[in-house]
This record gives sequence, C-alpha cells and structure tokens, in this order.
Amino acid sequence: MRNLTLLYIIPVFFCIITDFSSCKEFIEPSIAKKEVQLQAPADKYQSIKYNVNFWWDDVEDALSYRLQIVTPGFDSIGMLVLDTLIKNNKFETNLDPGSYQWRIRAENGSSQTGYSKARSFNVESSSLTNQILTLVSPANNTSTSQTSVIFKWNNLYGATKYRIEIDTNNFVNENALVLNLVTPALQLNLNFSQTQVYGWRVRAENETEQSKWSAINYISYNIPPPAQVSLISPLNGSTITLPSELTWNAITGITSFKLYVYKSDSTSLYNTDFPKLLNSNNYSFNAGITGETIYWKVSALNAPGIEGKASLTRKFTIQ
Repeated sequence: MRNLTLLYIIPVFFCIITDFSSCKEFIEPSIAKKEVQLQAPADKYQSIKYNVNFWWDDVEDALSYRLQIVTPGFDSIGMLVLDTLIKNNKFETNLDPGSYQWRIRAENGSSQTGYSKARSFNVESSSLTNQILTLVSPANNTSTSQTSVIFKWNNLYGATKYRIEIDTNNFVNENALVLNLVTPALQLNLNFSQTQVYGWRVRAENETEQSKWSAINYISYNIPPPAQVSLISPLNGSTITLPSELTWNAITGITSFKLYVYKSDSTSLYNTDFPKLLNSNNYSFNAGITGETIYWKVSALNAPGIEGKASLTRKFTIQ
C-alpha cells in the first residue's frame, strides 16, 4: 500500500516543482471551471434548410462534447431531439421544421464543464429541392474487410423515399453504377464482391420533388486473405516411404493452394516444380533419396490471388 501511495505522490510532487503543463500525462486537468463558446447557429437563427450545422470553440483538455437539442426549449421541453457525444467541435444533422434550442458541454475522463447558455433557432418549412440530407455511416474514407456493409442516412422531412447510388468511378456514368436503388428505408445492406474503393450518396424524393444529393462518402473494401492452412500428414518429423501423400485441411471459398517444398537446408526450394499450385488439398510426393530430410508448407489463395498465411513448416525424412 505504501508503494502505491508513493507512485501517486512522486508525480504530484514533480508537478509542483516544475511546469504543470508537463504533468498532463500523470494528472488529467479539470475543466469544470471552463466554458464552451458557441459559434453557430447564432441565437434566434432562422433557416429554410433542414440540414443544420453546429460549431463551437474547442476547450483545452476536453476529450469530447455533449450536444443536446430539444424542442421547443429547455425551459419547456416537448421532446429531446438529440443527446450525443462528439469528438470534435463540429456536427451536422437534419431536423424537421420547428423551434429548437441547443447547448453544449465539454467532457474529459474526470470532469465536465457546465452547459453553455442555450441558443434558439427555427427551421422553416420549405421545398424539398432546397434540402440536402446527411449520411450517417459508414463514415467517409472508411476501410473494411467485412463483406456485408450497412449504409445509413438521416431522415429528411417531406421525403417518402430515398435514392442511393454506389459507384467506383465517381458517378461519371449514371448508366454504369454499381447500385442505383430507391427505398423507403433509412438504410441498405450491401454485399461487396471485389476489392475496390466505393463512393456512395443519397438523395430524398417524394412524388413531385427531389432533394440535392448528399455529400459523397468513400469506403474501401479489401477482400480478406484466406485462413491459414493446417497440415494433416505426414506428421512433423516422420519417416516416410515413397510415394507419400501430403495432405492438409480444406478451406471453403478459396480457389487454389500453393505447396512449398524445400531441401534439407529448409530455405532452398526443392526444384523448379515448387511452389506448386494445386486445386485439391493433397499431393503425392515422389522425389528424393533415402535419408534425405525435406521441409514443406502450404498456403491458400482466393479468387483475386491474395495469398493467406502459410501453414507451419513441417519436415519428414525419406526411408
């Protein structure tokens, strides 16, 4: 217990006798007495656009910011519209026409500021053609190896359906898109088929109007490498007779296996036949001389030719 106390006291004493700014790695500063300065939207702001951008000044030592939006106001809350934690000092969302108030507080791991003074703003009803919706996920410049991805976007007042477009060529040719689909939902599940960078965008529509396109978000899909192969026989260190069957586990979803066979130094390929591409999970080995020690391993390849991690290397001796 004494040692634990010293571990705490020593950094504190060091901070007292030196510049306090050098001690933030030991002690998280309190932000309780600081204030968040709001920038936009201004108090009593009126907008005919349903997409609203919020902006405030950074607070030193804050790790995140809690944004709250209510309607019509905090002194007479009819509905909590949004209560979310944000890592940076900007946020945008889509809101229905109505009267709102918003406020912000800064937070870190051990303290928080008070909420800023609430600001009021109004969103006025307007034509759908004036609007632009916001995308939710995946975030811009996301990279994934998951085959199935869910695309999500925010609701836009006045819309009855949404058109989502996905492309790999920046929407240059509207007739050659990866996807062009209309849905009443606010999300879509898509299975990727090949390694590519995909751009996606959404617009809102009803029977007579359509909104502007959202910003374009990009997601990179990388087909994951095949699983590591496990060797079955012969067992490591075995003595075999020729010919001998080399076998390993089958792996679904792969196109071929690559068999590596090495000389007794374990690094020089046995001959020019290796590495050998095979369509099955076995190979009849019939080379070498009595007393020779041979090393081998196997990897799997998928359709794009991506090679997975090779199996552990085994050895056998020819009888």
